[in-house]
Amino acid sequence: MKKPFKHPCFEEEARRTYARVHLPVAPKCNVQCSYCNRKYDCCNESRPGVTSTVLSPAQAALYLKALEKKMPNISVVGIAGPGDLFANPEEALQMLRIVRQEFPDKICCLSTNGLDLYPCIDEIADLGVSHLTITVNSLRRKTLARLYRWVRYGRRVYRGEEAGSALMEQQLRCIPKLKEKGLVVKINTVVCTGVNDDEVEEIAQKVAALGADAMNCIPMYPAENTDFEHLPEPSKEKMMLLKASIAPYIKPMAHCARCRADAAGLLGRDSPEALSLIGQFSTVVVNKGKGRTRVAVASNEGLLVNLHLGEARKVYVFEQSSNGYHFVETRTTPPEGTGMERWKELAARTLVDCQAILVAGVGENPMKVLQQNGIRVVQMSGLIDAGLDAVYLNLPLKTLCRSEYTRCGESCRGTGGGCG
Repeated sequence: MKKPFKHPCFEEEARRTYARVHLPVAPKCNVQCSYCNRKYDCCNESRPGVTSTVLSPAQAALYLKALEKKMPNISVVGIAGPGDLFANPEEALQMLRIVRQEFPDKICCLSTNGLDLYPCIDEIADLGVSHLTITVNSLRRKTLARLYRWVRYGRRVYRGEEAGSALMEQQLRCIPKLKEKGLVVKINTVVCTGVNDDEVEEIAQKVAALGADAMNCIPMYPAENTDFEHLPEPSKEKMMLLKASIAPYIKPMAHCARCRADAAGLLGRDSPEALSLIGQFSTVVVNKGKGRTRVAVASNEGLLVNLHLGEARKVYVFEQSSNGYHFVETRTTPPEGTGMERWKELAARTLVDCQAILVAGVGENPMKVLQQNGIRVVQMSGLIDAGLDAVYLNLPLKTLCRSEYTRCGESCRGTGGGCG
């Protein structure tokens, strides 16, 4: 039996009754838009790319279970950032598998720039994704060169018109394949005054011919510290004319709320309770390692979590006891200079009985190896006991200061070349 259509973003009547939630599990991005400055903690700002926190898929699943109890009218689970979900394919696909298995009644919805989407279309269709949005801002290479500072595709960074060509080619090839798989496809176009505002009708004609179902024209809100921060916001009258101009070709969306990457609630009426709730799960450690009961700590002196994993020549190992936490021993970490083998040995030997490690920072490669071995990584700065409380008791992390370390691509103001 076909499920009733209850997507508030695609069906205007549904927005008054049915809620949606966005799960912020995709921090990295593969393009740098000239109008985008992603901020991870800006509770007063409502636009794509903004979120109060980033969750792992396991943390997001716990958050969704808790949120559903408070908000039983959630019909849609979406992933829309804060970066691009297909720049984070492992996290995105893992999240989709969890949603399909544990929340089979929910509509799965994704939003992407489309650059790295094509290789994943078969799998997302098999996982039951029914709605997908692609942001297409221009079909002209010169305009795209202004809209994007760089595009990272296939391990290469493109700039200028080359960047626009690479992005446009991938976006347009995705639409027909998505329609072959039966997905509802919406196109978002961010309207930038004096840049692409005379190209919207041209975009509508092209994407409609490829099979897209709807189009959403979004006015660019100037964001600080971006190339387009001084551009004026398009007027309401201008936006009304643009929506009317595309109507002969494609259905225009008229009720967009410019949702955050962690939005939850009715469209345009996000729940403050959800914003408070999501923070409680950002430090929860989900242990999937069998037989691992201890916790390792990267520390100079055994009191504070204050070392990056790559700097730690030893780790302190603790375990839970009836009288609190018991220090077990210190262990030497594998020597530098062996590449990935160093992290594999760390996981398989040094941390063989550890379910988690507390660090002030960690690189992408060791993070991946540790997670694949069932070892959770908690990034923090502060008292070791506070981190142990987060691991063993699932308590909110009490830290002197959050670690400022971020993985390559999590900040959107870089060069696109990655961290060396």
